[in-house]
Amino acid sequence: MSELSKIVESLENKLDSLQKKVVHLQKANTELEHSVAQAMQRLKLQTGDIEALKQQNETLRLANSLLGSDESKRETKLKINSLIREIDYCIAQLSD
Repeated sequence: MSELSKIVESLENKLDSLQKKVVHLQKANTELEHSVAQAMQRLKLQTGDIEALKQQNETLRLANSLLGSDESKRETKLKINSLIREIDYCIAQLSD
């Protein structure tokens, strides 16, 4: 009977140990999920910032080319031609 009680006690100790490990792992998992959520939020904000900066860069590049810098005259002409084609397309759509 003594051996049986030792086995039962050993099993109880192991179960307690496993239960503590499960609780610890659940806490760690929750913390990691929280960290992932924060990282995803930062990623969304940074992606938005990158898109805004790309748009601002394009706007500045266009403004610079419209000011007549020598290196971007070709780019300016292409952009103006593109805008004219868009306007022509809009006029054609309105005429229909």
